[in-house]
Amino acid sequence: MQTASTNICKIMSRSQELSEFKRGTVIGCHLCNKSTSEISLLLNIPRSAVSGIITKWKQLGTTATQPRSGKPRKMTERGQHMLKRTVRRNRQLSAESIAKDLQTLCGLQISTTLVDRELLGMGFHG
Repeated sequence: MQTASTNICKIMSRSQELSEFKRGTVIGCHLCNKSTSEISLLLNIPRSAVSGIITKWKQLGTTATQPRSGKPRKMTERGQHMLKRTVRRNRQLSAESIAKDLQTLCGLQISTTLVDRELLGMGFHG
């Protein structure tokens, strides 16, 4: 038996973006004069998501996902993997020497501050 708290957690958790097809289906239902609640029940999507899709379609004329705001990450997943491997091989290296190694290996312009921040995020301390 599920408790109310576990049920709410399942409802409240963030999920992946809706597919282009599902967003198009929402717009199709909207054009057929279905209400937001009816579309929500029909497609099993939260009402707020349905409302957001319709609003976006009315304003922009499209349901495609727009680019996110903010500065792009400088360190790629490949760079993070190489950083982790470099540190595991030799934990005595300084952040300065690690940054130089990554610049020659990956071709990325990485500062020592970024190396320190990434290592701290990975769980390496000191």
